[in-house]
Amino acid sequence: MSSSATAPWKQILLNSISSNSHLKHSIYFQLATVGSNGRPSNRTVVFRGFQDGTDKIQINSDSRSRKIEDLKHCPFAEVCWYFTETWEQFRIHGRVDMIDASNSDPDKLRQREVAWFAGSVRSRLQYLGLTPGLPSLDEQPSNDSLDPSAGPVDAFCLLVLDPEKVDYLNLKSNERLAFSTGRSVNVPDESNQLNLKHMCTKVPLSKL
Repeated sequence: MSSSATAPWKQILLNSISSNSHLKHSIYFQLATVGSNGRPSNRTVVFRGFQDGTDKIQINSDSRSRKIEDLKHCPFAEVCWYFTETWEQFRIHGRVDMIDASNSDPDKLRQREVAWFAGSVRSRLQYLGLTPGLPSLDEQPSNDSLDPSAGPVDAFCLLVLDPEKVDYLNLKSNERLAFSTGRSVNVPDESNQLNLKHMCTKVPLSKL
């Protein structure tokens, strides 16, 4: 979504994050992808904020992980984010842009670098280890093996999810909101502006 328009669901999400901020697990959500075999994969990831001036969600990943292969096959993914304190769920579907060391766009590489330094040294160390998913009997990399001032290592990949559909469910108020984005017919394609449409419906708990 362009920076000129902020989606209404974003403020709802920010309010939910704020209301649940005292819970450490509130920054974790599930990211589902589809592999080349047509089967789904799901994993828990960490919310790394929104890309500046946009509604796009940032996620840090290891470029050697399975989800990267999934996204190369199918660039669409869905987030499922549940807030236990306020009984709210967000399902966010969209296209994922993968920004790794091989990216040729200088602006995207800068975004990747900013995301790298925004993480703690401890979180950066995981990208120096073995390929994710493989068993290891060796000790994990120590802080001495990483220069805190050095830029992103090759294994670091920034994922940027651009939401197309958002489904919000509040189990306390028994309310459901559905948001979708679509290009405005009055705006040239090259302007990359989006026209936001939203639908609000209340769904009985018995039908969920």
